[in-house]
Amino acid sequence: MRWLTLAVLAATLACGPAARAAEPQPPMLWDANERLPKPDLTKLARLRFLTTTDFPPFNFLDTAGKLSGFHVDLARAICAELAVADKCQIQALPWTELDGALAKGDGEAIMAGVAVTQENREKYAFSRSYLQFPARFVMPKAKAVTEPLYEKLKGKRVGVVAGSAHERMLRDDFPEVTAAPFPTEAALFADIKAGKIDAAFGDGMRFGFWLAGSDAADCCRFAGGPYLAPEYLGTGLAIAVKPDDKDLAAALDYALQQIALKGTFAELYLRYFPVSFY
Repeated sequence: MRWLTLAVLAATLACGPAARAAEPQPPMLWDANERLPKPDLTKLARLRFLTTTDFPPFNFLDTAGKLSGFHVDLARAICAELAVADKCQIQALPWTELDGALAKGDGEAIMAGVAVTQENREKYAFSRSYLQFPARFVMPKAKAVTEPLYEKLKGKRVGVVAGSAHERMLRDDFPEVTAAPFPTEAALFADIKAGKIDAAFGDGMRFGFWLAGSDAADCCRFAGGPYLAPEYLGTGLAIAVKPDDKDLAAALDYALQQIALKGTFAELYLRYFPVSFY
């Protein structure tokens, strides 16, 4: 189970021995021992991040109509780390216009959840992933168990959205559970809340929002995990730049690593994701 090894590695990087016994912590996807070269951006005229307004909590318009969100604050932190705040801009466009705007030179980077696929690698150069989306189990609080879940969930009914990558992952890597496919996530949430299934399996971020909301009524909690599985769930979020702008991609990697090591990324993560999905 390669994904389980990755999950344990992520947890190890995220927190020390004492913290690992407590609730999951903000992710740490960067190796503190890796020395990335500090970029020379003296010739950079400007750094314009392109994003959208319809991907909360990553990017959205607040009640005052101001562009806000995790991506907006992360872009500002990157500009501050690279000492180019005076050259930094963040502009929101419809999703369908992002690619054209980058190609025309109306921006230098897209931070809006562009998938890191083989097809997109032909159109963009990417930074390294700064956030991945692990799969998680959710269980009723009174019955929640700890690792190894592989043993403790044998024979249990585990709900999952039908036809999803999470269903494939559950069936492949937890073959001894009884998978219970649901047509929608809402139906899955309703049955785990009502105790009609033993556990639910799916996207940790979406589960985290549900757990933090009023609909869950404090019924449930995360159990085990997190499980990182790029072969099922992709490699997460990265910043896209023009394919020939690899120097900028490297500069973004440097800034993202420094932001993570200094704790700034963790602060932003907990601000927008108060129920950590790691």
